[in-house]
Formats: sequence, C-alpha cells, structure tokens
Amino acid sequence: MKKIFSILFIAGTVLLASCAKELQQVPLSTATTVTFYQQPSDFIQAINAVYNSLRNYPSRLMFLSEIRSDNIYPTNTVGRDPDPINNFAPGIASNTYVEEAWTADFNGIFKANVVIEQVAKNAAFVGSAALANRLTAEAKFLRAFFYFDLVRYYGKVPVIDHVVSDAEARTIKRGTVAEVYALIIADLQFAVANLPANYSGTFPSYSATDVGRATKYAAEAVLAQVYMARSGPNYGIEGPGLGLNEWNQAATLLTDIIGSGAYTFNPNFANIFSYTNQNPTTNKESVFSIMFLTGLNPVLGTDFPWQLVPNSYFSSLPTGNTPANGALGVPSVSTNLVNAYATNDARKSPTIHTTAFTFTGTTDANPFFRKYLDTTKIPASRFDWGINFIAVRYTDVLLLKAECVLNGAAGNQATDVDAVANQVRSRAGLLPIAGVTKAQLLDERRREFAAEGSRWFDLQRSGNLVTIMNAWIATEDAALKKMNQATANSVIYPVPQSQMDAAPGLYTQNPGYQ
Repeated sequence: MKKIFSILFIAGTVLLASCAKELQQVPLSTATTVTFYQQPSDFIQAINAVYNSLRNYPSRLMFLSEIRSDNIYPTNTVGRDPDPINNFAPGIASNTYVEEAWTADFNGIFKANVVIEQVAKNAAFVGSAALANRLTAEAKFLRAFFYFDLVRYYGKVPVIDHVVSDAEARTIKRGTVAEVYALIIADLQFAVANLPANYSGTFPSYSATDVGRATKYAAEAVLAQVYMARSGPNYGIEGPGLGLNEWNQAATLLTDIIGSGAYTFNPNFANIFSYTNQNPTTNKESVFSIMFLTGLNPVLGTDFPWQLVPNSYFSSLPTGNTPANGALGVPSVSTNLVNAYATNDARKSPTIHTTAFTFTGTTDANPFFRKYLDTTKIPASRFDWGINFIAVRYTDVLLLKAECVLNGAAGNQATDVDAVANQVRSRAGLLPIAGVTKAQLLDERRREFAAEGSRWFDLQRSGNLVTIMNAWIATEDAALKKMNQATANSVIYPVPQSQMDAAPGLYTQNPGYQ
C-alpha cells in the first residue's frame, strides 16, 4: 500500500529541477517541462512532487496553531523562535515559522500549477482521459489545500492559478480574501466531482497502490471547512472570516461523508494514533492523511512527533540520548489545558505527558504533548519518524457537522449534536450531557484535537478568539507577565519580511505588525 509514498517524496527532489526554466538552452539530458512529460509515469511523478510539499504541514500546525493558542504556554527561558508566536509579539515578520508557511505553501501551489498545465498541454501522453482527469483533480485539491492554509494564516495572498515566471510573480499583488476563496472553492468543487471515492479499482483510472491520495470525501471535508471558515466573523480585519452564513453548505458535504459508510468512529482513542494502525484502508478515522515512511535512504520520515517534546526527555530514557532527540526550549502544555481534562478522561494520558522525569540530576515536571510519540519506535534519525499525520479525521467530520447544526444548519439538536458529542465523550469515559451548546462543543473539540493543530482555527471560527485568549493570558501568564494582549490583528500573521523585501511596495503589511 505504501509503495506509492516511497516514490512520493523522492519525486519532489527530482521534479523540481523541471519546474523552472532559468536558461534558454539546456543539455538534452536535463529534464524540463518541455521534455519531461512523455509517458504516464512522468505525470504521476509530477503529482507526487506536489504531495511532497505537504511534508512540513504537521510541524507547521504545531508552531502556528498549537503554540499560538491557549494550548501552549512557554515557561522556559530559552527564548527560541516559538516564544514570540505564543506571546503575540508584533515583530514576527521574520520569524522562521511565519516565513516557512508562506514559502512552502506557495512552492506547493507552483508545482500544482505545473501539473495542471502539463496535463492539459500533453494529454496525449497521459495514457487515458480518466487518469488525466484524476491527476488534474488531485492537483486542484492540493492547490486548494495550500491556499486554505495561506488564507487562514495571512488573510490576503497573491492568487496565482497558472505557471508564472519569477519576474512575473514579483508583480502579482495580494488578492482579496474573497478572490482567494473563489479559487479554493472552484478547485475543491472540481476535486469533489472528479476524484474517486477510494482507490480500490483498476489502473489507469486508479489503483490500490495509490491508497493515501486525496479522495472525493477528503475534498468534501476540506470544502466544508472552507465554508465554515468563511462563515466565521471577520473581526474587522481582512482575515479568513467573512461573516457568511454557509453552515448549510458545509453540513450538506459533511452529511455526505457520514452517509457514505466509508469511515468509522474508532471506539479506542489511543488506537487512532498507533504506529500499528497507519494504513488508511484499515484506520477508518483517516479521511485524509499525510503519509511518511521510516528507515529509507533518502529519509522519507517525519519530525513532527518530537517538535513539542523536550530534548531532556529523550535523554532521560534508559537508552539515553539518541539521534532522535527532541527540541531545546520546548514550550509546555498550558496548565489551563491540562486542567481542562477530567481525571478519568481517557484522552488525557495519550495526549499529554504529565509525569516528571529526571535527567542529569534535574527534574522536569512540565507537561508536553505525546500524542504521536512511541518510545519503542524511536528511529535512527530524529527526522525519520514513521507515523502518518491524519489531516482530516472522521471524528472531526462528526463534530463539524454538529457545529453547523448549532449555527443554524438543517439538523436536530438531539441526534446531530448531543448524540455526537456524547459519542465522543463516551469514548473518553465521560458522562453524557444534554443540550450541548457552542461553548461546550468548542471545549470538547479542544480536548479531542489537542496537538492536532485545529485549536487556533477553531478559535478563529468561534468569534471569541480575542476574548478567550485574553482571559487565558490573565490567568496563565499571571506570574511571568511576559505576554502581549491578543487583538483582532492577532487573528492572522504578518506577511513574511522576505516577501516584503523581494518586491518593495508590492504588499502592504497586515495591521498590527512591525
């Protein structure tokens, strides 16, 4: 099943040389967009290169969503790059993580544009109309995925729906949020209409070895999230919320996923993230996963399991400090989040490490996320963990549908909201509640999806981001008093300084940032 993914990441390094023509003349042995696309496998390699741009997506969620939110509070004094993200510092335009998200997402968009253009130009070499259609749908799904990431982090961004030169890219201004969404929605609607429901068919349309690629239901889930994000308030800024009432559009898509029977609510919370339950064919919580493989050369694994795990924890293990050690100056899970779990909540232990550990005579009792950590699976390289990241989880589909109903979409409080919330609570070992409110659902989502990168986007959509964050700061930061107050401008990040400098005067910085 994972054969495709041993090709997937390798393809990124091979193809990108063919995506940019800097010279007028090139050796015949060099692959370019003029000579590369000659057979079906070339197009497969090209779309694999687009998937490759998802590689840092899980870690990005840790730094720009989890750390920004009330789930994390940096009690350390190391003063590393995550701290100003958490502290709402105004001077973060040059921050490593702010820069990375913009660059990586646009790299993915540029590669997707190449695939879309080349499939259209060289359809005769693709092998079949069915494969050409699927590849275009995959590329459009991924382009929309990257743009949705961008609009939620930065608001307005350049809208680039075709292959452009570097010089042309430097002249394209930021599109409005509405223009960005127009492309996202059009791409996802195409993907919904043209992607298969699964990959258990016959090549060239699709093959069982392609399991893990985007499906119709993955596209429906992301499109539902787009409608929900657009329905959130705008906070008076040009961010992801447009104050639209599109809850019904989202609910219709989510209902289709639920009614498909393709996915199943896993009764065992910890098993969802088990290293032995990575195959999307059998892990029915996975609507769309970003796939990784360990133990290969070049390295095709991932680093997100340790990004919020302290280096000293690995050093305290009986095996000692390994090449897969953690990070320095890791920000701790906030006291507020730890206390949000009931003592008997079955999600707490698999999500948060709360047991003190000792290394070189120093005891560290700061809690940290452990949801993706299995110390029996430590790889030889810290960048080669072999666990997939579930970017769209079936439990999320269920709870998003409940949220839509609470916001006025067609549905029933008892069956579409209370029953769903209590199914999640029952799995956690908690008692049921009746008349679930928006606030209660938001709290349940926080406990359920901690360390999965959804918290900041949930707060954006709720309309209460500024209120919730400042109330949290007042208590969590009462002793150190190192945090700035959250404002409406804090809902999105600044345009990276490198982009401001690349074409002076082309972009205007987002308000509230230096």
